[in-house]
Amino acid sequence: MGLPITLSEIAPRISTGAFILNSGMGKRDADEAAAAGMHGFAAGTYPFLKSVPPQQFVKALSTSEIVLGAALLTPFVPTAVAGAALTAFSGGLLGLYLKTPGMRKPGSLAPTEAGLAIAKDSWLLGIGIGLFTHGLIERKPRVTVKKANKQAKRQAKEAAKEARRAARQ
Repeated sequence: MGLPITLSEIAPRISTGAFILNSGMGKRDADEAAAAGMHGFAAGTYPFLKSVPPQQFVKALSTSEIVLGAALLTPFVPTAVAGAALTAFSGGLLGLYLKTPGMRKPGSLAPTEAGLAIAKDSWLLGIGIGLFTHGLIERKPRVTVKKANKQAKRQAKEAAKEARRAARQ
């Protein structure tokens, strides 16, 4: 049985998966100050996060990055699923960039010096959309040799049955 991944998907999955997995591992043991900083930044843009304690927020963020990174690096996770997860994650990052004051130059999508660190993550969105669409649209159904032989035998039986019916009439 073939894996649900093609050679053209390997490089984007490895580069994003390793990057995100490393980021999640780095946040795993964040101290109080780092947790408060990450939480404050995210809660400023997404107010519903204000009710979540900083340490809990960072733990959840770390876990989600580890899970996403591992999914991207695991070849049996379908590309469409990995791409959809990456697209959702990177959409949240770009939301931070677009909604946080001071990240963009006035009246522009161009980043300020402060916004550059998040704006550069737009490549994650591009890769996520590419993986998602490739996994949905450009994927050709794979048929194993065994399955193809079964289908051929079934079709041959049906053809023989049809020939016998036609001969009787």
